[in-house]
Amino acid sequence: MKKAVILLSGGLDSTTVAAIAKDQGFEIYALSFRYGQRHDQELDAAARIAQLTGVKRHVISEIDLRAFGGSALTDDISVPKTGDTNNSESDIPITYVPARNTIFLSFALAFAETIDSQDIFIGVNALDYSGYPDCRPDYITAYETMANLATRAGVEGTQKLTIHSPLMELNKAGIIKRGLELGVDYSMTTSCYDPAESGASCGQCDACTLRLKGFKEAGLTDPIPYITS
Repeated sequence: MKKAVILLSGGLDSTTVAAIAKDQGFEIYALSFRYGQRHDQELDAAARIAQLTGVKRHVISEIDLRAFGGSALTDDISVPKTGDTNNSESDIPITYVPARNTIFLSFALAFAETIDSQDIFIGVNALDYSGYPDCRPDYITAYETMANLATRAGVEGTQKLTIHSPLMELNKAGIIKRGLELGVDYSMTTSCYDPAESGASCGQCDACTLRLKGFKEAGLTDPIPYITS
């Protein structure tokens, strides 16, 4: 069975990607991060999802991006609650964490090399997303090119790494429908940037707004609890 490293945040997108990888016959090695984010609820969700998905191994790596700050997710900055889903590429929101996907993919690259994996899956999307620069197709292509120059396995010719981004051209409704086809239980996931202590999602941050929009366009009700929506 082919091995794949899945970047698993505990959110809707990465959970769908894990289901896609499993459906494609990969043995899954999940990688999550405690990177100084505002809450641990997404890590709790990632652990639940990893168990339900039957991953071979789930690693939670510790990185403290609060040392740099610069984001509402890692600094003393309020999470915007505008509900605006019309960010353009030139309008990058304060919830963008500087270089986060580059850092995460670098850890995934190291993990993949140690387990002799040729495949990394990431749940980035270029349609219904917040305008983050490290979610674009050009970025993924460029990183894959770099990755194949950066490791001993690549230089020795024993690894030809592929970075899979199967959600890239799907909107949120399409992602949800695909996940449901594969049996994903979205009640186990969380997307909110600023949830209540009870675990209920705020319903007003960018992540919640995009998620709610996706379920509405799919003709479905989001199964997770919200403070407001």
